[in-house]
Amino acid sequence: MGKVKQVREVPGSILVATLGGQPQIVTFALDALLTRVAINEVIILHPVAHHHRIQTALGRLKAEFADGQYAGCPCRLRIIPLGSSTNDQWEEMSDDASVEAALKTILALFSELKADRHSIHACISGGRRLMALLVLSASMLHFDHRDALWHVSTPAATRERADEGALMHAAPEDGVRLVRVPLAPWGAYFSVLRDATVESLQRLYLQQMDSQQRDRCAQVMGQLTQRQRAVLRAFAEGLTPQQIADQLVITLAAVDAHKLVIFRRCRIAWGYPPGHHLNYHFLREQFREYLALHSEPPQHTRPTSKKILKKPLPKDVRNL
Repeated sequence: MGKVKQVREVPGSILVATLGGQPQIVTFALDALLTRVAINEVIILHPVAHHHRIQTALGRLKAEFADGQYAGCPCRLRIIPLGSSTNDQWEEMSDDASVEAALKTILALFSELKADRHSIHACISGGRRLMALLVLSASMLHFDHRDALWHVSTPAATRERADEGALMHAAPEDGVRLVRVPLAPWGAYFSVLRDATVESLQRLYLQQMDSQQRDRCAQVMGQLTQRQRAVLRAFAEGLTPQQIADQLVITLAAVDAHKLVIFRRCRIAWGYPPGHHLNYHFLREQFREYLALHSEPPQHTRPTSKKILKKPLPKDVRNL
């Protein structure tokens, strides 16, 4: 790769980046930041350490930081999994306990970095949207005006070429841009907020989730039967149609029939034309975080097909 021009006016800056299966998000952000500030350490936040895509992405990034250097300059790499652990195995953030554990980890990390007087640059473009929301919530409590929240904007053509780390460093003509996300660092104004509990923050990231996205998911869920919602939840968790059939004890044909209804509802909610192609990845991407943060909505009762037989009134009542 070409040598990255680095500016060394601001020592002690750290990049904290969320990671999914796209390792180039981290290097795109880091390359852009190194033209502005000195980054001495990169901290990767990721879920599911045992997932093959995560492992592959981490492997690509570790190779970029061989011998504690990046682009020929000293830069450490630290990797932190998020979620709850059972028997030393990290689980993906799919329930309240794992989300709470992830938020506690991020809050503790930011508290540690700020206690050591580091300035933090957080890139929230990688991985699940839920991770970005958790980092955003923690940033509002611990950041000051030296810190920054970033989004990596990548044109569709470059995104396709760089998929899964095929392109780890972008050229100027690739059009990658680092966009600063406006942030109100409330903790810098009200220090008491930095001691807020995880429970008091759980409502915060729910409110921060894009309202339009939330409304679309709610619209679809509200129009589905109980069985269709169960199928949608299973698709959002990454299960295959056969796995769903086995789990719900229904036929594969029934799964496909429910899937067609779900896709039809999604096309309407998202404003797609009737012929627009949707797949299982769409359901996982759009509904996973929503379903992880929302309990099952109230079930809609359906009129029974059986006739209601009226019991005859007692004789003494009929004679009144």
